[in-house]
Amino acid sequence: MALEVKLEAFEGPLDLLLHLIDKNKVDIYDIPISLITAQYMEYLNAMRQADLEIMSEFLVMAATLLDIKCRMLLPREVNEEGEEEDPRSELVQQLLEYKIYKYMSQELKSMEMDAGKSCYKGNTMPKELLEYEEPVDYDELLKGLSLKDLEKIFQETMKRVEDRKDPIRSKFGKIEKEEVSLEKRTEELLIYSKEHKSFSFKELLGLYEGKLQLVVTFLAVLELVRSENWKAVQEEDNGEIMISAA
Repeated sequence: MALEVKLEAFEGPLDLLLHLIDKNKVDIYDIPISLITAQYMEYLNAMRQADLEIMSEFLVMAATLLDIKCRMLLPREVNEEGEEEDPRSELVQQLLEYKIYKYMSQELKSMEMDAGKSCYKGNTMPKELLEYEEPVDYDELLKGLSLKDLEKIFQETMKRVEDRKDPIRSKFGKIEKEEVSLEKRTEELLIYSKEHKSFSFKELLGLYEGKLQLVVTFLAVLELVRSENWKAVQEEDNGEIMISAA
């Protein structure tokens, strides 16, 4: 039976074998070696004028098929477990792996073609809009908090900071520039309270900027209230915390 083939249709000997198996509609796990080998050799005859480097790959497979064909005529070999070995098993495994890789390459090619049909638009938002940050509403942020609540939050924050400290490294010496001391800030607040009979806690914090400045001020206020030099009163829930000298 004549076999019509096109040399450029196959990428290698495994590709040709898969084509022959599909063409003859046979089970890949039960390959009729005689039939497939005969058709494979017909294809090699059609490749006589082809590139010798490519031809060598097909000749190696032809030798493999002939070897399997000869082994099929002999009694089956028995492995260590006492089971008969199929001379075709290694070839079947190669064909299955090649088939998987072939399908994967087709899927990747399809994905590449689909990706080529996609387009995107670059970011054209104004720089001012990208850098915009919603302002913090401190009234809403501190809503419902009393002086006692603020002290509790501060103590919990300081505890978390202490828990994160390395017990070894924390004992190392460290030289830092002290911008303001608690004693100096306490003195400043006492002078402020002499000049202002009554003022709000919020108003007092507004006099300073920076996290360190606010923390020191907060501690100084707590100390003055604790020592009864100052009196803090909140007449209404969520209302202003008013401070006056005791």
